[in-house]
Amino acid sequence: MSARQVEPQITVPHPRETSALFGHREAEAALLNAYRSGRIPHAWLIGGAQGIGKATLAYRMARFVLTYRDPSTPAVQRAETLSVDPDDSVARHITAGAHGGLLTLERTLNDKGVMRSVITVDETRETIGFFGSTAAVEGWRVCIVDTVDELNPNAANALLKILEEPPQQSLFLLVSHAPARVLATIQSRCRKLPLRPLATSDVVRAAALASDVAIDNPALTEAASASEGSVARALTLLGGDALKLQQRTAALLATLPKVDPRELHALGDSLGTSDRVALAAFVDSIDRWIAERLRNPDLDANANLPRLARLAEVWEKIVRAARDTQDYNLERKPLVFSVFGMLAEATR
Repeated sequence: MSARQVEPQITVPHPRETSALFGHREAEAALLNAYRSGRIPHAWLIGGAQGIGKATLAYRMARFVLTYRDPSTPAVQRAETLSVDPDDSVARHITAGAHGGLLTLERTLNDKGVMRSVITVDETRETIGFFGSTAAVEGWRVCIVDTVDELNPNAANALLKILEEPPQQSLFLLVSHAPARVLATIQSRCRKLPLRPLATSDVVRAAALASDVAIDNPALTEAASASEGSVARALTLLGGDALKLQQRTAALLATLPKVDPRELHALGDSLGTSDRVALAAFVDSIDRWIAERLRNPDLDANANLPRLARLAEVWEKIVRAARDTQDYNLERKPLVFSVFGMLAEATR
């Protein structure tokens, strides 16, 4: 699949098709300075909230390294950004997913045409052949993992083995929505590059470019203001009544550990049976609510370590359940009741 569907009218380009980067100047400068020093770390863990441009930055770095294979050249030494002309042959090959020097690990479709919930060990083992083969493309080889959070345990261990003994001129760019939860042994072999949520003005510009919505569209401004710095979230909120659905979900979360079954029925009905935008808005609300409490326990007057541990465990179960609901197009209402049941139990 070459595009990520946000809602029926808005098709968002895949990060490999996106050349523009909004915000993250410091992170871009860190990658550029490390590369032109000639001593760049072989692996980077690019972490931050979903939809803020982590994968876009990774592909931007890949294009630059594969275009300018010698970091000592004048073009690299005087470069101010990682920008590469989209019409350059390397950029065009990467956009098409056909560059021999770049390997991307991401979730794929299974034999039944259903998106897998994880990146498998067999896919991860492709790195061995990729880095070990004789060069179809000389010089640097880059591997982007989007995201490392989706590696199953065996896949994570397979990646760790090659990170422990990295080949010459290899560069790993690991994207993570929750870098603190990545295996400690993988973290220890990476240079960490945390990205902050984008400014609202950057979200507006990026979302307008990705969706072809007018930059002065009031709906875009409202979605960007409510996005908490995430372009993906802003684009989700642009779809239909997604913003109202998030507000309804937030109101129910505020009542925990008490839940009103009638309100849960109503929320389940509002998710429909196959509305991907509504489901994304619901899951995003839950994700933010839990993440805020794990980052800032003071939001919960009854918070303690065991309770936060239970909440973190519930988070993993919710992510898996939501992924299955989306991938297999399951009924939404049972998910709503299950999610709030788990959260009610975890917050008592």
